[in-house]
Amino acid sequence: MPGRSARPQRKPPDTTLELADRLHSAAIHLLRRLRRQDDASGLPAPQLSALSVIVFGGPITLGDLAQAEQVRPPTITRLVAALEADGLVERVSASDDRRVVHVQATSRGAKLLQEGRQRRVASLAAALRGLPAGERGAIARAVPAMEKVVRGE
Repeated sequence: MPGRSARPQRKPPDTTLELADRLHSAAIHLLRRLRRQDDASGLPAPQLSALSVIVFGGPITLGDLAQAEQVRPPTITRLVAALEADGLVERVSASDDRRVVHVQATSRGAKLLQEGRQRRVASLAAALRGLPAGERGAIARAVPAMEKVVRGE
C-alpha cells in the first residue's frame, strides 16, 4: 500500500497502566539483551548476581545476601563457597562481634564485575548510538524520571 511504512508507529500510551506495561516489557528485554555480555565473565548467572550485590553493596552477611538474592541460606552458602574458591570473595569476621561473618569482594572479584559492567554499558552505548539524535535526547530526558521511580520517590 502506498504511504504505509513496513512497521506502524506506536501511539503514545493513553494511560499510566499502559505506560507501565510498555516500560516493564522494555526493561525486561533490555536486561535480557545486556545479560548476553555476562557470558564473558565465565560465571553462572546466580554467582554473578550474588557477586554484584557484594561488590556494589559492600560487605554483607550471608543472611542478608540470601535475602537480597531471594534464596534460602543453604543456596547462598553454596554460591559464596564457589565464589570463595574462585578467589572472588572472602569471609571476614566483624571487628565488634567475631561471631558475625561478612562476605566481601576481593580485588579480583571487583575487577571481574567492573569489567562486566563496562561490557554491558558499551553494548548499550552502541545501541543508543544507532538511534536518531532526537530519540537519544528523549531517552536522556526520561532517565531522571525513571531514576525517581526506581528510588520510590
